Amino acid sequence: MALISSCSDFLEVENRNSVTDDVLWSEEQNADLFLNDMYNDLLPDANKVTQHLDQFSDNSDVGTNWMAGYANIGNAQITPENYPTGFSDVWDWEKAYKKIRKCNVFIKKVTESTLSDSYKQHRISEARFLRAFVYHWLWMTYGGVPLITVPLDNQNTDIPLENPRATAQETFDFIVSELGEVAPLLNETETGNNAGRATKGAALTLKGWCELYHASAQRNPANDIERWKTAAKTCKSVMEMGVYSLASDFDVLFMTNNNSESIFARQYGPDKGNNKEMHFGPPAIGSSRSGWGNFQPTQQLVDEFSMENGLPITDPASGYDPNNPYEGREKRFYATILYNGSKWRNEFEIMTQLGGNNSIDLGYSNDNTHTGYYARKRLNENKELSMFGNETSYENYMFFRYGEVLLNFAEAENEVNGPTKEVLDAINLVRTRNGNMPKVEDTFKSLNKESMREIIRRERRVELCFEDKRWWDIRRWEIADKLPDGSPGVMNVPLKGMLIEENNGTLTYTIVDVRDRKFLPKMYLMPLPQGAIDRNSVIAAQNGGVDNWVNGQNPGY
Repeated sequence: MALISSCSDFLEVENRNSVTDDVLWSEEQNADLFLNDMYNDLLPDANKVTQHLDQFSDNSDVGTNWMAGYANIGNAQITPENYPTGFSDVWDWEKAYKKIRKCNVFIKKVTESTLSDSYKQHRISEARFLRAFVYHWLWMTYGGVPLITVPLDNQNTDIPLENPRATAQETFDFIVSELGEVAPLLNETETGNNAGRATKGAALTLKGWCELYHASAQRNPANDIERWKTAAKTCKSVMEMGVYSLASDFDVLFMTNNNSESIFARQYGPDKGNNKEMHFGPPAIGSSRSGWGNFQPTQQLVDEFSMENGLPITDPASGYDPNNPYEGREKRFYATILYNGSKWRNEFEIMTQLGGNNSIDLGYSNDNTHTGYYARKRLNENKELSMFGNETSYENYMFFRYGEVLLNFAEAENEVNGPTKEVLDAINLVRTRNGNMPKVEDTFKSLNKESMREIIRRERRVELCFEDKRWWDIRRWEIADKLPDGSPGVMNVPLKGMLIEENNGTLTYTIVDVRDRKFLPKMYLMPLPQGAIDRNSVIAAQNGGVDNWVNGQNPGY
């Protein structure tokens, strides 16, 4: 106490590094600092985290068995006290509502400020977009959630601190309403120091994605065709803007920040972003150990890549040779997968065969791949070897890109009208990028809605793998626990890999089970954290209703 008393004068010295509330909201550049911090809150460590959502899905195994993709998701060990929060905590309940509170504070303070009307309109629209962006993660993960649009304040008794869950439908309606209102108020493009801010295209793309999710089986069991029409219309509006186009080279798409294909991305720069190559790259490069190998593509994903003639490997006319499985595949395969015999940095040969420099690990005993594959996509091979352990990865993380919009449109339009010319044109733009493959109609002579649906889903899986899309797709399509014919779903069959052995100079290829997994129907929604329910008596009292809650909790938990 004496120490505190003697230091009282020091403790009261003005903090010259802080900005008072009245100053913060009286100047545009100061208010922008607050808004910029909200952008920084979106996946601040996307290039650092040890796992991404593809490792929650059937696209990739995880590096070690303590990771959530193995211990929680893969073993169905999900409870209200033990649930994964997504990569970079994308759906962490507490952190999400802290982000939402920041948005609400900004909107309130700027609305009440003396800043110019033009600033208010534009920047508040950005904040509303960011708030909808966070809500869309919560909505996909939990269904209905509390919709809070004002800063909660325990000193203001006029604003209830405990808010009920809105239904899943009400939450969706709020998100798309917000995005529809702010889209025309945002700029079509942002460049220079403003690159990465919300744009009209970003708002419409997010709106179209939410509408596609809302139209899919998980949220649309009656298959209301109007939902598909709405999603197709919104995606088409992005295509008709004339702002975006596919990058010409898939190989460098992810190495060039803010290119013509990027719609909304987490911005990084030199000395920012940590090191994704160290976390996801092959462990052994030459004589050094430089990576953790946490991206480990499954055989199921590898088998989805077509041959260069456009046919799937299951087609007898494709030319696929199981004794030489990596020859003659489509170009995206070579830009995405590191396989036995592929070159890393055009110099080091990656050998995943037994006894190779990056040999398959069949027992989770080291950092090597358990599937016989590593990922190449999104990794920068131009880094010096000596820098792999500490150099930052400053390539942007793209939340949405134009290739996905084309696939979203094709999927929605096909569900409405079947494989029309518009559907084929959208898919063909993606398939034939950079001379990738023949057009769909030149490969498949007979097409209907059902066969086109399968083509579109395969294109999504191949084109968007390692971009954190597959986890959402298998959930919205409801194919994780079982398939439409009643057979086990994609998450209820073993992960598979490729065991390669050499005998007298001849390689033999054997597809092997890597590990079993279990996915329960209740897991299409995550459980609300028990702590969030315990702190909110209003939620705890919610039972039944259209979403069938039990004491505020999602069914099954």
